[in-house]
Amino acid sequence: MSGNDQSLAAPRAVASLLRLTLCVGALFCIGAPVQAQEKYSLSQLVGLAQEQHPRLRAAAEGVNGAVAAIDTARAYPNPEVEWANGSQRARVPTAIAGNTHGVTLAQRLDLPGQRNARISAATASLTAEQAQLRLSRQELVRMVKLRYYDVLRRESELDAAEQDLKTSEQVRERVSVRVSTGEAPRYDIIRADAELLNAQKQAQSARLRVEQAKAALRNSVGNVLPLNFDVNAEIEPLPELPPLATLETQVLERNAGLARARALTLRGREQLGLERALRTPAVTLRAGYDEDPEVRSTRFGVTVTIPIWDRRRGPVAEATAQLSRLQFEQEQAEFDLRQQVSNAYQQYQIGSNQVSALESGIIRQAEAALRVAEAAYRFGERGILDYLDAQRVYRSARNELISARFERRAALIDIQTLNQE
Repeated sequence: MSGNDQSLAAPRAVASLLRLTLCVGALFCIGAPVQAQEKYSLSQLVGLAQEQHPRLRAAAEGVNGAVAAIDTARAYPNPEVEWANGSQRARVPTAIAGNTHGVTLAQRLDLPGQRNARISAATASLTAEQAQLRLSRQELVRMVKLRYYDVLRRESELDAAEQDLKTSEQVRERVSVRVSTGEAPRYDIIRADAELLNAQKQAQSARLRVEQAKAALRNSVGNVLPLNFDVNAEIEPLPELPPLATLETQVLERNAGLARARALTLRGREQLGLERALRTPAVTLRAGYDEDPEVRSTRFGVTVTIPIWDRRRGPVAEATAQLSRLQFEQEQAEFDLRQQVSNAYQQYQIGSNQVSALESGIIRQAEAALRVAEAAYRFGERGILDYLDAQRVYRSARNELISARFERRAALIDIQTLNQE
């Protein structure tokens, strides 16, 4: 082989090796599976939130603490044992010197009135903590549902924005052809370009809102969700709501927040009874045995605390004020609950009426007007402004429908949350 052939063979071999490496890399890239985003249903999201969210764990620990407080309230006072040892020295001739020792046992009595009031107050605290746990769970589920449907709402807005973007691109192409052929003035292409830029901006904003909604949903569920995830579109059927008066009665009987307020009021009442019962003199039984070099003695007695200086006026007054405050808070909670039920019920009715009006007439009319305006612009009977105005009216009605559906769903979630036990 000549020198020139050898000098050309080396670059050809390198080039062949490079092409082979690129082909193998391309095959690996093609063959590698694309990691798809994991999808979650609404039930899965609610289950993950109830299992992992720190708020529910904290509320559960509050219940455990209240259970332990009942054990504390039921405990009896411990007995006291006193032992003494000493010596005895004679000071008169007839006395006997030697060692002395004695044992004393004391047991304070747990009076029934104080014990029952203490246990009742601890039991009311447990009821309040259990209601707080239910309230925390309901609020968490409510937030997860709202965030879930907000993601679906933003995804619907994104689909609509992308559809508008495609339509704007098609309109711009048609307008460009008409302007280039002289069938339309140059002003039309300027308006079409402006509409296309606006559609692009709306699509970008819609994508950002989808990401923000997913981030809010992830924050509501907890850190168990991956950074990149998707949701399955599951629309729960809309139930038939009872009349407002019936719904208010059901909510006042079932609502966990109101149940907690009532339990706190009961605890305040039992605490006041306990402070009053503590006015009763404390009674302690005593038994003792003493021995010295001369005699042995056994004694029994009772120690009674006489409430002369401290008659617990301060604690009783404090418990009375606390009970009054809890009663007023319970009344305010009932009033607020009625207002929340009424507002959610009215919002649901308004949303239902808006959805019915938009679905039954407004959307169809706007869509029909858009088709007429498009045909008129295509045949030169109308300008581009009429067509863009009709398109803008249709987009506005469609976006209002998306928002009305979400508002109706949000109001229903609020009603279901308030009406849960």
